[in-house]
Amino acid sequence: MNRTDRCMILLALGLAGLAGMVDALGYLALHGFFVSFMSGNSTRLSVGVAQGTHRVVGIAGALIGLFVVGVIGGELLNRALGQRRSRLLGAVALMLTLAAAAASLGRSATAIALATLALGAENAVLKRVGAITIGATYMTGTLVKLGSAVAAALGGGPRWDWLPYLLMWLSLATGSVVGALLFPWLGLQGLWLAAAWCTLLAALVAIAARKSPQVDRE
Repeated sequence: MNRTDRCMILLALGLAGLAGMVDALGYLALHGFFVSFMSGNSTRLSVGVAQGTHRVVGIAGALIGLFVVGVIGGELLNRALGQRRSRLLGAVALMLTLAAAAASLGRSATAIALATLALGAENAVLKRVGAITIGATYMTGTLVKLGSAVAAALGGGPRWDWLPYLLMWLSLATGSVVGALLFPWLGLQGLWLAAAWCTLLAALVAIAARKSPQVDRE
């Protein structure tokens, strides 16, 4: 594995931790809805439709819509910024900063909306490292690939191909633990830490790009 790939894997782990932290904050603030895990929101939406629970349908549907808009915006913004990861990370950090500011002003709904948009946009930062497909804000596919890689290793295939997928899951889980620990003390103002973390990632990518330009480019 070359230096660029190592940097990309570290970035992927940082992005997964960020997503876990923000998702945990949102989950606790919304009492069981997600700002990152749209499969969970889709299930809640469907159950809400079946049970006629309009509030659940409204919240889940709004979160799904915001996330998709965030993904679209992230892709378009990435092109406009010259497909530079550090710049897009800076834009995501700005959205999280605005979300944290909204939370500090008592505007929880605005904070949740901005955080959801930010996590949607985060998916445009990094999609692949070599042969490894990256899903920084969702882990179902990652766990499937982890299981497949373990099965391949047990069958005589590559011995360690499963490790990056395990590390991705652990990073998201660790970020979620951090978010859950922050929430009782800070509530959604814990988004300030998420914004700082994203800003740090953007700075580190820009610094690493001085030696390995590909770190900052698609």
